[in-house]
Amino acid sequence: MSTKKLKIGIIGTGGIARSHLRAYLNQPDVEIVAGADIVPGKAEAFFAGTVGAGAWGQESALTENKALEGVRCYDDHAAMLEAEALDAVSVCTYNTAHAVCAVNALNKGIHVLLEKPMCVTAEEAVAICKAEKESGKVLSIGFQPRFDVNMRMIKRIVDSGALGKVYYIQTGGGRRRGIPGSTFIEKDTGGIGALGDIGCYSLDMVLNAIGYPKPLTVTGYISDFFGKNPKYYDESDRFSVDDFGAAFIRLENDVIIDFRISWAIHADTPGDTLILGTDGGLRIPSTDCWNGSVGGPMTLYHDVAGERTETKIPLLKNDPAKGDLWNQKIRSFLDACKNGTASPIPSAQILINQVIIDGIVRSAALGKEIEIQVPEI
Repeated sequence: MSTKKLKIGIIGTGGIARSHLRAYLNQPDVEIVAGADIVPGKAEAFFAGTVGAGAWGQESALTENKALEGVRCYDDHAAMLEAEALDAVSVCTYNTAHAVCAVNALNKGIHVLLEKPMCVTAEEAVAICKAEKESGKVLSIGFQPRFDVNMRMIKRIVDSGALGKVYYIQTGGGRRRGIPGSTFIEKDTGGIGALGDIGCYSLDMVLNAIGYPKPLTVTGYISDFFGKNPKYYDESDRFSVDDFGAAFIRLENDVIIDFRISWAIHADTPGDTLILGTDGGLRIPSTDCWNGSVGGPMTLYHDVAGERTETKIPLLKNDPAKGDLWNQKIRSFLDACKNGTASPIPSAQILINQVIIDGIVRSAALGKEIEIQVPEI
């Protein structure tokens, strides 16, 4: 497999697929052979570069890259999986189609790079993970912030023991105004709103740092005051998901997460991330709109020789030789497929992420705290 060109298919040719395509075009060992989209003609236009070509940032590559010549297009992903001898696919559909596309591909013995959020419900996440286990193929989830050096620094700080035992985390973030459009805002396609779009990122940042302990209970809250109000959102008549979410999450090892996320609020941010431990605390500045890194230099609060001390942790620069975070996400997935190594973003971790989001939704509907469990796969 080390010298083989992987045959790649792309399922769903909307906005996020452009980032996948741009990153695939940087890889010398792939051949993009097929694509599928339920909108007739959309896949053809996508690969021809006639729709949103500027967003790829590599218009010349679209005409020069021979791998794009003769890409076969389908209106049904199942038909593509049946007809093509694919090694791997990127699933770039709207949220509610993630599970069926991923399961179908895995059942066909095809490696899967699945965009975030993993899916919509805990039941869907379990079905995906079971299909992965039965297939023996690589399943990686699209959490490219994991590859940012500053995100990795957060985990290094926790792992170093500088914070002692972590007992409380405040996390979240989001936007003062930033409700997307398209398929994001309707329940039939998005399924969940801000919770899935950017909430999964903030949960992953802290859960990954502390080793992804299992959740025990959650008290959740969601609202849609901005998305449903024409004063704040032009497509309010279509809006049927959450634009704000909050939760109080109890984890194993006596850890509490105080979580909040927004597409729209009357504030500049729902707050910085704080990771509090018995020997130190870490403040992680929020970003305007989850750009894959942190919002500024981090601060470590600790005592030195009995004196309260603050240590600034300057922002680190990513290695340009590795390319941007999208390039690293695609490359790590391809390497796992070719070398038979573990998935760079393990589904067992993102299953926990999805179970928590599912718990927030269910708790909010019931108006009370609920117990949550992570099923064994």
